[in-house]
Amino acid sequence: MDVYEAVDSRRAVRAFGDEPVPKAVLDRVLAAAARAPSSGNLQPWHVYVVTGEPLAELKRRATTRALTGDPGDEREYPMYPPELASPYIDRFSAAAALRYEALGIERDDPDRPMKIAALNTGAFGAPVVLFCYLDRTMGPGQWADAGMYVQTVMLLLRAEGLHSCPQVMWTQYRRTVSQLVGADDGRVLYCGVSVGFEKEGAPRLRTGRADVTETVSFLGA
Repeated sequence: MDVYEAVDSRRAVRAFGDEPVPKAVLDRVLAAAARAPSSGNLQPWHVYVVTGEPLAELKRRATTRALTGDPGDEREYPMYPPELASPYIDRFSAAAALRYEALGIERDDPDRPMKIAALNTGAFGAPVVLFCYLDRTMGPGQWADAGMYVQTVMLLLRAEGLHSCPQVMWTQYRRTVSQLVGADDGRVLYCGVSVGFEKEGAPRLRTGRADVTETVSFLGA
């Protein structure tokens, strides 16, 4: 698979089969991802790879919180700006509508928030979740590094025939995650990334993208 194919085929998969992911594959992906861009070569990320019984226990704990109406832990960083204007709110709304449809959850379902939370805390059935942390002393530049690192991981997973789903949702259950993985208070949870083979027959969601003329300006060409 070349880079263009990996980029084009990468999407947030929300239905994984239970086929295990070989550790050798994860080792290979994470070793190669270390070459992701890093300003000053700080390499500010730290990843916990959770699978097997530890992951099953994490899913149980987090899902119990979700199903009992626990609002979750306070956010340590905002997921979105408090006010989204057009065209950003338009893109967000269109993607959300597609996502709910693919998950089979009606927008007017009164239990929608709880159902969505429970699907997320179950990692959509993924057999592996990577939790990416940063040292609390890091600033915006290092958060950008972490984003490039996670993208590199997801593209390498595609090269291995695997899919993924980045989940900032896990930050709402950050205390449960940190307890299980043993992350100390000096690290902040950036996101989780569910990893596995896509479940056969599951509805496939592929959101659109803005035309390149909306997001790119050429000067001098």
